Amino acid sequence: MRCLPAVTVAISAVAVLLPFSNAKAQTADTIRAQTVDTTGGPELSLDKAMSIAQKNNPDHLQIVEARRTAVARRRAAYGALLPRADAQLQGLYLAQGNTLLSGFAQGNGSNSEQSSYFIGLTYNVGTSTFLNPKIEQANVRAADADVTNSVSVTRSQIAQDYFTVLGDQAKAKLEDSLIANAQTALQLAKAKLAVGSGISLDVSKAEVNLGTQEVAAIRAKNQVAIDRLTLFQHMGMMEPQNSRLTTTYEVKAPTFTVDSVLALARADNPALEAARTRDESAKIGIKAARGSYLPTLQVSTGVGGYTNSFTNSNFLVNQAAGGVQGCLAQDSIRVGAGLSSQAGQCGTLNSDGTLPASQAAAIRKSNNAFPFGFTKQPFQVTATLSLPIFDNFQRELKVEQSEAARNDALYAIRAQELKTTATVTSGYLTLQAQAQQVALQERTAIQARETLRLAEERYRVGLAPFLDVSDARSQFEQAESDRINAVYDFHKAFAALEAAVGRPLR
Repeated sequence: MRCLPAVTVAISAVAVLLPFSNAKAQTADTIRAQTVDTTGGPELSLDKAMSIAQKNNPDHLQIVEARRTAVARRRAAYGALLPRADAQLQGLYLAQGNTLLSGFAQGNGSNSEQSSYFIGLTYNVGTSTFLNPKIEQANVRAADADVTNSVSVTRSQIAQDYFTVLGDQAKAKLEDSLIANAQTALQLAKAKLAVGSGISLDVSKAEVNLGTQEVAAIRAKNQVAIDRLTLFQHMGMMEPQNSRLTTTYEVKAPTFTVDSVLALARADNPALEAARTRDESAKIGIKAARGSYLPTLQVSTGVGGYTNSFTNSNFLVNQAAGGVQGCLAQDSIRVGAGLSSQAGQCGTLNSDGTLPASQAAAIRKSNNAFPFGFTKQPFQVTATLSLPIFDNFQRELKVEQSEAARNDALYAIRAQELKTTATVTSGYLTLQAQAQQVALQERTAIQARETLRLAEERYRVGLAPFLDVSDARSQFEQAESDRINAVYDFHKAFAALEAAVGRPLR
């Protein structure tokens, strides 16, 4: 009969330990499962996230817009090879009165309306006219390289954010599974206390462990939400509800060598390509600056016309009549002096001293030219060859600036080459180290899991205190968290190396 309590304790302990062991097995299976969000909602692969970012990321789009400016400048440089065309239409109203022109007063006996037009071509030819298109073409290639580099940087940023969220989700699932484990441990401690084989201190420790685990789970889920916001911020869009990150990669040590990725980077790195093309632009800029010592030619031509109408239509009629009268008076003086009369050249007047109606009508008709009854001006062509003799050392300044810009471009190439070499090499070494860390953390996690299992078994049969289980669970949690960090740090290191090289590597 004295054995009955022992049998009862054993049966109760086994009944409680069965779900405890199952929970532990489920924890391992959950951690090893594919770490993606399975809450439902739209799927988001890494490639899709990168594609969305290229269309919506504001920082990337600013660089794309800068390329538009470079293309417009290239078009303008090629446009300078063609003559410039201008059209001008002008109107003028001049009130009656005297106008001072070159120090002399000229009278205007009536208000007048004037209009004119001019259509002309102007062609400027110099050394820069033929060199600027080459400069701007190099600048467009540099802008293309800037866009490519921005794409690489954006892709790397999205990959970093994407793997950060996946790591957060894996940690959150780990914390959830450990909550179930802590709950089962609490039930076991209470069961042992109820049958007299446990102590209340174990129950208190189990309750504390459960509370601590629940707080850790809350923090882990909050970190998932924060890092998801960062991911979609860099994608340039609002986060859709319950979106699922679906891309996972296997951890494999890189098979390529550091020399191979360095060769790729030196050939394809867009930042390095941009520096090289800007050097080409600076080299041509020196020739353009030195070309300012050569003459420039400007050729212009065009056609035009003008009108001039008086608002008082009788002004010209009266002026013409006055002219006839003056001519006749002069002719009378000639006749009085014994000279032959030339009255036929003066015209005729009516008896009242006015012009005949037909002449007056013709004069009034000619006065109605405003605004579009133009009188054409003669065709003209102007050619100007200019050569500045002394321009206050402005040409010398341009040459010095262009040579300094070329030297800066060479320094930029060297700096980018050194940076690329250092970044790619360090990225490769980091990737190698991360691959080794993943392997080590895998083994550590397995050992921690086995230690936890043994501690649980020893506590179940009464050979170890609950503190050993608590310590083993903490070590297991830390080991699994370190393993998750190592896995996703490896993927982040891979993305960083791809950004340094300037192209995908897997």
